[in-house]
Amino acid sequence: MVETANHQTPPPQVAMPPPPPLGGPRGPVFHPHEQLHQLHYCIHSNPPWPQAIILAFQHYIVMLGSTVLIASTLVPLMGGNNGDKGRVIQTLLFMAGVNTLLQTLLGARLPTVMGASFAFFIPVMSIVNDFSDKTFTSEHARFVYTMRAVQGSLMVSSVINIFLGYSRVWGNLTRFFSPVVLVPVVCVVGLGLFMRGFPQLANCVEIGLPMLILLVIGQQYLKRIHPRAELILERFGLLFCVAIIWAFAGILTVAGAYKNAMEQTKRSCSVDHSYLISSSPWIRIPYPFQWGPPVFRASHVFGMMGAVLVTSAESTGTFFAAARLAGATPPPPHVLSRSIGLQGISLLLDGLFGAAVGTTASVENVGLIGLTHIGSRRVVQISTAFMFFFSIFGKFGAFFASIPLPIFAAIYCVLFGIVAAIGISFLQFANSNSMRNLYILGVSLFLGVSISQYFVSHTTTDGHGPVKTDGGWFNDILNTIFSSPPTVAIIVGTLLDNTLDARRFHDDRGIQWLVPFHHRKGDTRNEEFYNLPLRINEYMPTRYL
Repeated sequence: MVETANHQTPPPQVAMPPPPPLGGPRGPVFHPHEQLHQLHYCIHSNPPWPQAIILAFQHYIVMLGSTVLIASTLVPLMGGNNGDKGRVIQTLLFMAGVNTLLQTLLGARLPTVMGASFAFFIPVMSIVNDFSDKTFTSEHARFVYTMRAVQGSLMVSSVINIFLGYSRVWGNLTRFFSPVVLVPVVCVVGLGLFMRGFPQLANCVEIGLPMLILLVIGQQYLKRIHPRAELILERFGLLFCVAIIWAFAGILTVAGAYKNAMEQTKRSCSVDHSYLISSSPWIRIPYPFQWGPPVFRASHVFGMMGAVLVTSAESTGTFFAAARLAGATPPPPHVLSRSIGLQGISLLLDGLFGAAVGTTASVENVGLIGLTHIGSRRVVQISTAFMFFFSIFGKFGAFFASIPLPIFAAIYCVLFGIVAAIGISFLQFANSNSMRNLYILGVSLFLGVSISQYFVSHTTTDGHGPVKTDGGWFNDILNTIFSSPPTVAIIVGTLLDNTLDARRFHDDRGIQWLVPFHHRKGDTRNEEFYNLPLRINEYMPTRYL
C-alpha cells in the first residue's frame, strides 16, 4: 500500500480593490436633484383642509412682523399717532392679501406672499424730509399730506415694473442668469436681511433668545420623540412657540417688569406698548384715496423708481428660492416677466389705496415653506383670507400685531437662514471645482453683502445715504439700489459670469441645465406649474403670459 502525502489546497487569493485615485470620491456621491426629497406637499398638491387652514394662519403670523415693523418705523416720522399706525397696518395687510392673491393666480403662480417692502424706506424718508419745513395745522395733517405724496409717487413709479414686465425686458435679462449667478443672488436674499435677525432679537434678549432656542429644540428635536409628534411639531411647531413666548412676554408686561425700563426696552419687550388694540377701529375697510387725492412731485417719483427696481431684483431671487422649496422648476423668463409686470400693477394698487410702501415677495414666508416642508400654493392663497379678515376687523388684527418684534426676529433667524441655504443648493448644477466659478461666487457674494452694508450703515435716520449730489432724486435712486444685497449681487454676478470666458466655460457654468427651462415648451413641467388657471392662457395675448 502506497502512502500518499496529505496535500492541502491553498486558500484562494482575494483580490484587493485598488486604492481610489488621488482626489477621487472616498464616500457616497450625491448626484444633483432638481427637487427636494423631504417635501411633503409640492406646489400643486394640497394638505387636508384643517391642516391647510392652520398652515395658512401660520403664514399670516410670519408676514405680520415686517408689516408692523415698517408701520412702527415710518408712521411716527411722518407725524402720525397710534391710530394712524393702526390704519396703516390695516392697509398694508389688505394690500398684501390683494397682491398675494393676484400673484398666485395670475403672476408667478408660486406659493409666495407679497408683503410690505423695506426697499421703500429711503424714498419715503426723502418725502418726509421735504415736508419737514412746511407748516401744517397739526402733526396729523402733516401725516396725511405725506401719505398723499407717497400715494402719488407709488402710482407713477409703478409704470417701471409694468413696462419691464409686460415688454418682456425683465425676462430677457434673466436669460443671462446661470446657476453661478443664482447662488449668490438667492443667498443674499436671505443673508442680506441679517439686521432683522439677531440684532433685532437683541433688543429684548429675555424674550427673543428663548423664542429662538424653543423654536430650534421644539421644531427639530422634540419631533423625534414620536411619529405623531413629528407631524404636529414639524408643521405647526412655530405657532406653539409663538404662543408660549408671547404669553411669557404678557406675564412680564403685566407684572411690571418693564415699568421703569428705558423707552426702547418698553417698545421692544412689552405687549402692545403702542396701544394698537385700543386705538384701532372695530371695523374699517381700506378704500382708494383714503388719505385724500394724491400729490405728485417729479423728484419724489424719480426717487421712488430706485425702490421699484430693487423690488424687481429682490422678488426675482425670492421666486427662484420659492420654486426650489415648492418642488417646481425654475421660473422661466416669460413667467418672471409676467410676475414683475403684475407686481407693477400691485404697486399701482398700493398707491391707489394709500399704502405707506410698495410690496415685494416675502422672504420669510418662503423660508416657512422650507421649515414646514409644505410648498402648497393653496395654503398661501388661503392665508389671504386671514389678511383680509384682520385688515377689516381692526381690533382682532391689532391683537396679533401686539406680538413683540423680538419674537419675529427670532423666527427670522431660522427662516432667512433656510433661504440662504437654498441659494447654496443651486451650486450642484454648476462645476463647483472650477476656479472661475468660485471666483465669481466669492466676489458676488461678498460684494452683495459688503457694498449694501456700507450704504445701509452710512444712511442716516432721515434717509440721507453716501451718495450726495445736488440732485436729491438721483441720490435716492443710487442709495436705494446699492443698499439692496440681491440687486448688487445680480449686477456683479451677471456681469462677471457673462464676460469672464463665458463661452469657453459654458458647461462649467451649468447653462445646459438651466436653458431648457427658459422656453415655454423646453420642459413639460413648465406648463404644469406655471400655466394660468381656468385656461386663461388660451384667451390672452402671449406677451402677457
